[in-house]
Amino acid sequence: MQQIIEDKNFSGVNFERDGLVAGEYENCNFENCNLMQLDASKFSFVDCSFTGCDLSLLKFKNTGLKGVDFSNCKLMGVDFSVCNPFLLALNFENCMVNLASFYKLKLKATKFIGCNLKEADFTECDLTLAVFEGCDLMQATFENTILEKADFRTSINFSIDPELNRLKKAKFSRTSLEGLLHRYDIQVE
Repeated sequence: MQQIIEDKNFSGVNFERDGLVAGEYENCNFENCNLMQLDASKFSFVDCSFTGCDLSLLKFKNTGLKGVDFSNCKLMGVDFSVCNPFLLALNFENCMVNLASFYKLKLKATKFIGCNLKEADFTECDLTLAVFEGCDLMQATFENTILEKADFRTSINFSIDPELNRLKKAKFSRTSLEGLLHRYDIQVE
C-alpha cells in the first residue's frame, strides 16, 4: 500500500541520490529538487507544483498527474505518454521540455508559457484550447493532432500541416504563417 504524503514542501532535495517514497503526493511543493532519471512509476501527484527542478528522463509509467504545475523546470526526454490518463492536467511555465513525448494524450486547455519544446512529440494529442505562449517548437511533431482553438500567436519555429491536423479556430499571428505552409514550399516575405 502506498503512503499518502500531504501538504509537504521539499526544497533542494536530491531524489536521484536519496530516492522518493512511493506514494500519493497531494498539495506538495518541490523546489530546486533533483528528480533526474527517477522512477516515479505508479506514483500519484495531485495539485502539486515543481519549481526549478530537474526531472529529465523521469519515468512516469502509470503515474497520476492531476493538477500539476511545472515552473522553471528541466523535463528533457520525459515520456508523458505513459502517464495514467485519468484526470491528467498539466501546465508548464518557462520549462525546457525538449524531446518529450505527449503521444495520444488529452491535454485540453494545457498552458505552455515560455517553454522550449524542441523535438517534442504531440502526435495524436487533443490540445483543444491549449496555449503555446512564447514557446520554441522547433522540430516538434504535430500529426493527427487536435489543435482546435489552440493559441500559437506568440510561438516560433513550429511546423504544422493543416491537412494532417485539426485546426478549426486555432490562433496564429500573420508573421508565423510560414509554419503552416511549409509543405507547399512557399516563401512568405
